[in-house]
Amino acid sequence: MVHLRFLLPFILLGKSVLAQNQFELKDASENYDVKLKVEVCDKDECSGKGTIELLDKKTSKKFQTFTSNNLFFYLNEEQKPTANIIQLYNEQSPLIFDDFNFDGTEDMAIRNGNESSYSGPSYDVYVFNITKKQFVLSEELTDLAHDNLGMFNTDSERKRLITYSKSGCCWHMTTEYTVLPQRGLFKVYELEEDATGGERVKVTKKEFIDDKWITHIKEYPIQEYYKEN
Repeated sequence: MVHLRFLLPFILLGKSVLAQNQFELKDASENYDVKLKVEVCDKDECSGKGTIELLDKKTSKKFQTFTSNNLFFYLNEEQKPTANIIQLYNEQSPLIFDDFNFDGTEDMAIRNGNESSYSGPSYDVYVFNITKKQFVLSEELTDLAHDNLGMFNTDSERKRLITYSKSGCCWHMTTEYTVLPQRGLFKVYELEEDATGGERVKVTKKEFIDDKWITHIKEYPIQEYYKEN
């Protein structure tokens, strides 16, 4: 029979480890406080199955709960997860709150592993359904956050979603989409930068204007082009 005094330190340790994997975010969203739990945290890196609980800021009542198979993220200097940071080759937060479909309501993206291009961050994207009064998964936006270099950017002024993709060091593509009511995503802009030739960059710009695609192609010396950009 094991004496209780030998078990107690392990019980306390277990509670301590568990507490380190639970976080509260008060400033991530305009409308919700967030309680976040993740399976494993080792130093400044967390991963594994995660749970995200939203609480209404006005009532403090639980609003909706979500899960992620791999809620991967890094902790900041305060040993907390960040929110709403999207850096192309650096930090991308586990939670992104924004109006992705430009309908005036707050939407949410939840980190779900590293399944985008070059093993970059991938997200499940939820939009707020006004009729159901809850967040629902958008397969179209989720695909957008899986098929490119991490989470897309949102340009609220121009009402565009912007994605980035690449192949190796020398080919890059920037794509912009608008969201059409009842129809979904519609591509309206492409910028292709092709420097695979080594000395020159071929820049192909395509824009959808007045129901047709307009294409402009120009080449630049590679040192000149990247000096300007």
